[in-house]
Formats: sequence, C-alpha cells, structure tokens
Amino acid sequence: MKRKLNILSGDKALWVIFFLLSGISLVAVYSTIGLSAITDLHSTPMKIFFKHLSFVLLTYIAVIGISHIKYIYFAKIFRWAFYASLVMMLIVMVMHTGRWLVIPHVGRFEPSELAKISMVIYLARTVTVNRDQLEDPRTFYILLIPIFVTCALIVPENLSTGILVLVTGYLILYFGGVNRKMWWKGLGIVLIGAVGVFLFLYFLGDKMSVGRIPTWSHRIHSWINPNPDELTQENMARMAVARGGFFGNGIGTTIHGRLMTQAHNDFIFSIIIEEAGTFAALLIFALYAWFYFRCIRIATASKKLFGSLCVAGIGTLIFLQAIINMAVAVGVLPVTGQTLPFISYGGSAYLFLGSGIGVIQSVAYENKKQLRLAKQAEMQSEANNDKNTLQDESNN
Repeated sequence: MKRKLNILSGDKALWVIFFLLSGISLVAVYSTIGLSAITDLHSTPMKIFFKHLSFVLLTYIAVIGISHIKYIYFAKIFRWAFYASLVMMLIVMVMHTGRWLVIPHVGRFEPSELAKISMVIYLARTVTVNRDQLEDPRTFYILLIPIFVTCALIVPENLSTGILVLVTGYLILYFGGVNRKMWWKGLGIVLIGAVGVFLFLYFLGDKMSVGRIPTWSHRIHSWINPNPDELTQENMARMAVARGGFFGNGIGTTIHGRLMTQAHNDFIFSIIIEEAGTFAALLIFALYAWFYFRCIRIATASKKLFGSLCVAGIGTLIFLQAIINMAVAVGVLPVTGQTLPFISYGGSAYLFLGSGIGVIQSVAYENKKQLRLAKQAEMQSEANNDKNTLQDESNN
C-alpha cells in the first residue's frame, strides 16, 4: 500500500502507546480540571475540558502530518525553528513575561517547549555534519554551544526544563559518538556543578532575592523537611497517593484533586493513583517504558546517523520528563513543574511533544521502507540466481 493511503504510517506500537496516553489524558483532565478552571483560568470546567480536547485533536493532526514528511527535511525545518525559539525566549526574558510569549488575538505559549524539541533535532543535525571530526576535542566544545545557549535562556524561569535539556543534549553527544574521554570529563564537571547548585540553594538560596532562586530553595527545603500540617500541593499529592491504595477509589472520586490548582498538570499522576490506584500507575509507567524501548529499537534500526539521533534524543527527552513528573508526584523528587507527557492538560507542550512523535514515526517509516526494499532486492537476486542456474542446466 502506498504511503499516502496509510494514515498511521511508522511504528504501530508507538501509535498504540500515543493513543492510549492521550485517552488516559482525556479522562484524567476531565476529572481534575474543576478548581483550576474556575480560579486560574476564569472559565467553566467543561469549556476548559473541550479546550484540552481541541489541543489533543490538533496534536493528532500534527503528529500524522509530520509523520508523512521525509525526516531528512527536518534538519532544515527545525534548524530555523531552533533559531526562532531562541529569539522568542530572549524576547520573553527581556519583557519579563515569565515563561510565556503572548501573541495578541492568538494566545500564549512557552517558547521553551519549542526549544526542547528543536534543540534535539538541531543538535542531531550538527553531530551528523561533524561526524568525521567527533574525536576532535574542539568539535566537542562546538557541540556544547547549542546546549548551553538553550539552557542559559531557559534556566532563569524554568530550572527543571533547563536541566532536562542539558541531560538530553549531553546524552545525544554520547549517542553520536563524541570523544569519550572528553564526554566523561564533562560529565564529572556537570555532576560536581549540580551538587554545588543544590547545596547553594539549600543553604543560601532562601537568603537570596534574585529571580526564582527563593522559589527553588523553598521547593528543596519542602522536599527535605516537609511540614505535614501545611496544606501544600505536594502534601495533597502525597495524601492522594496514600488514599489510592493499589486499585484506587474509582474514576471521578478524587477528593484532593478538587482542592489542587495543579491537579490537571504537575500532579495529575497523583490524582490518577488516587482514583485508579498503584495498579494504574504501574500500567502508565509500563507505557512510557514501552515507548522508550520502541524508540531505541527505531534508533538502532536507522541507517542514517541523523535519524537515529533524532529518535534517541526525542525518546530520551519524553521518557525523562515522564519519569521526573511521576517521581515528583510520589514525593521522590522536589517539585519541578514538569508536566506528564501526553497526559497532563494540553497546550503548547502537548503540541510540540506531539510533533516529536511525528518525527519518530517518520524515521520508523523510512526504516520499514529501507527494510522492504532490501528484502525485495534480496528476493530479486535469488530469482536471478535461480534463473541463471536453470539456464546453465538446460545448456548442459
């Protein structure tokens, strides 16, 4: 069947995972959107739910459309998208509008969400272009530039996203085959720096009044020294997890979700546990693990370094973000503000991560196409050999 007639081209397992996660999202957002819709979004729960539904459907269209584009073109498309995201983040920083870029009569979105996906593909392209010089230490430093520039523009307003981009970008360099000695040395420096930042925020952060440093410090203190008597998002999330047990209390029966303003976003996983139990949490974790496994399979099957790095990078980004969100929801990590991919309330994050799925599916389709062509060539070669053998026997 020709590709244009096959709407869901690519890896079938990934389509199943994506649709299952988005289906869970519709149920979970419907159950948790109430308080935030009224207090933060100044609307009704049903209107906000249908807005989320529209984002999910729009993401479906984007994923399917992107999956039908030959992935080699993404090198140029996302190169300009990366430059645009840097400019937009710079504008946000100068205008002091937090994480959001407001476009009149259109709405607002987070440029950092576009930067996450576009940086991965831009870096994959840059590694591919320099693949003959990857052992050169100077190439290693050149490849660090887009990672650090992106992080520098993200970190002032969103430390966790900056860390996520740094980890993902650095792993792409490893996947790409850069100088291993330089990579491990750099990893040591990054880990020492991370410990230093953590200690600084814990001991001195609350004494600083610069940017979001007090917020980050407070989150670390609340995580290490929680006050069970304080009615915080974190404590309510933990209570929701404890109430859920193994099989939950039933869909739509959340108590804590009705009291939390971020139940539909940062802490949606804890409400899912409250309603559907640890059993549902394990199933969701299994879906993300299955997703990452499929991405690794697709990446290793790709004959082109660019396609392989795109899939490995995007898969790592989405999987790590999911792990961080789930860890925060159950109290293993301090609050980060990371959403649960394809389950939390939709918006620019949902759409841009969805575009990453489209890129992965495009690479998966090309892998299948190349495998099919190789099999056809092998069959043709065997047919020619059989024909020649028969001719030799008839001549004899």
